[in-house]
Amino acid sequence: MNNHLKLLELVKTLEKRPKLLLHSCCGPCSSTCLEFLNQYFDVTVLYYNPNIEPLEEYLKRKKEQIRFITEYDSINEIKFLDCDYENEIFRSRVKGLEKEKEGGARCPVCFHLRLEYTADKAQKLNFDYFGTTLTVSPHKNSNTINKIGAVLEKEYGIKYLYSDFKKKDGYKRSIELSKEYNLYRQDYCGCSFGREN
Repeated sequence: MNNHLKLLELVKTLEKRPKLLLHSCCGPCSSTCLEFLNQYFDVTVLYYNPNIEPLEEYLKRKKEQIRFITEYDSINEIKFLDCDYENEIFRSRVKGLEKEKEGGARCPVCFHLRLEYTADKAQKLNFDYFGTTLTVSPHKNSNTINKIGAVLEKEYGIKYLYSDFKKKDGYKRSIELSKEYNLYRQDYCGCSFGREN
């Protein structure tokens, strides 16, 4: 988290707002993150979640993400970048890990898949930073996510935004914003394996 605070102090001193490509898993999780980050960055939300099953659920969450961005009264414009579903890529990456419990060995593979896609896009589209909303969830290990981000930062040569958005009542605020905007809040992370185990 110290890296996160140091970064924000640095960003405040810049003449031009840096561009952040923010991977988002859903509207509710993005709400508190966008409320905070929109003060410091020109944010584009990247919706890449090939883990979400079934397709109908994926589309429902994507629609809510777009609706939140559209309706949210942000300080600065928030852009949206859609991606292909690519569920077959997720399934091939987690092959052999289907029976893992939620939070087990399958989850870091899923985090890596989504963060790597984000880092790659951020590099190709000339963003200054990439990050994710995943750390707002009390069910996600922020240290694991940030370690993956740090590795990808070196691999892709683009700065990673370290975060633990659940801290300082971040998760609680996401619930408040979800109620305020009447957002659909799912009762499972995304993949059918986690829902079943």
